[in-house]
Amino acid sequence: MTEKSTIINKNGKRTEAVCPVIISASRSTDIPAFYAKWFINRLKAGYCVWYNPFNQQPIFISFKKTKVVVFWTKDPEPMIEYLPELDKRGINYYFQVTLNDYEQEGFEPNIPSLRHRIEVFKHLSDKIGKEKVIWRFDPLVLTDHLTPRQLLTRIYHVGNELKGYTEKLVFSFIDVKAYRKVQNNLVKETPFFSKENVGTAEPEEEQRFELVNGLAKLREHWKSEGWNLTLATCAEEIDLKSYGIEHNHCIDGELMERLFGDDKELVYYLRTGKLPEIGGLFKSEIEIPPVGKYLKDKGQRKFCGCMISKDIGMYNTCRHLCVYCYANTSKELVLKNMEKHHDDSESIIE
Repeated sequence: MTEKSTIINKNGKRTEAVCPVIISASRSTDIPAFYAKWFINRLKAGYCVWYNPFNQQPIFISFKKTKVVVFWTKDPEPMIEYLPELDKRGINYYFQVTLNDYEQEGFEPNIPSLRHRIEVFKHLSDKIGKEKVIWRFDPLVLTDHLTPRQLLTRIYHVGNELKGYTEKLVFSFIDVKAYRKVQNNLVKETPFFSKENVGTAEPEEEQRFELVNGLAKLREHWKSEGWNLTLATCAEEIDLKSYGIEHNHCIDGELMERLFGDDKELVYYLRTGKLPEIGGLFKSEIEIPPVGKYLKDKGQRKFCGCMISKDIGMYNTCRHLCVYCYANTSKELVLKNMEKHHDDSESIIE
């Protein structure tokens, strides 16, 4: 469903490029925190390069047809100054901001303080609207000293700060058993886990329902104070409808229609998977088809609800060095890759 076109690369050669309508920036690294200038430079250049993590083959990505960018970040502050550039180009955007509290555990060693992150979240919300800033407390991690009740208390305190600055909280449970590199990093980089007990970071069934029940109670408490916060899980198989908790669509066609519905070409794409052939001067003549199922991104995990997009991030480039991250193999590899990065390069890793 993704269109293709020809671009002129930095060597002056004509090269085929894909032209995604929706850009994910990014599941694989924190572009707003570390590569905001790079992103804007590439946007101005009209394209970037992404390397397939399995075969390292380059794919050129043109921004010619881009209408929406979904930002994933733990620190949106460096990107805020560049948002007018997206506005000028008519590119819509919203943010998924992970705002956890694992300061005592040191699980996220290179992020700003919790207080600073809360203030930046509020500033971003005030600037672009609370409906465009989604709060993620993700993943939920336990230790021998961090119980479900204590974790819920931390979520409660963060939520009290964010009250009225967002409309949704997305969460998931840490996935330890499925990722060997996560196991290795938890054991190597923290004092809480060994090879024998690393699986305990992942909540057991009883602990999961304690967390879910607690989150549902927090939502009702905040609702009584006038804050209608939606709860959703990310890529979790568990059915929590009875708790009023939905399966999230992080790349969310329904949300895009609600936020950016004035862009008829975008709405047409969301409902059909292709842009209308009619020219931009005649947008009023676009016949919008009825709502159907948004095209699922088949490249994501089985229980991921995201619609199709193109992620432009690279593994092993996120400098937060979070110990639970599946996108970084090791701290050493990230540090090595940092030496290769240039803000004006075509790709995050050249």
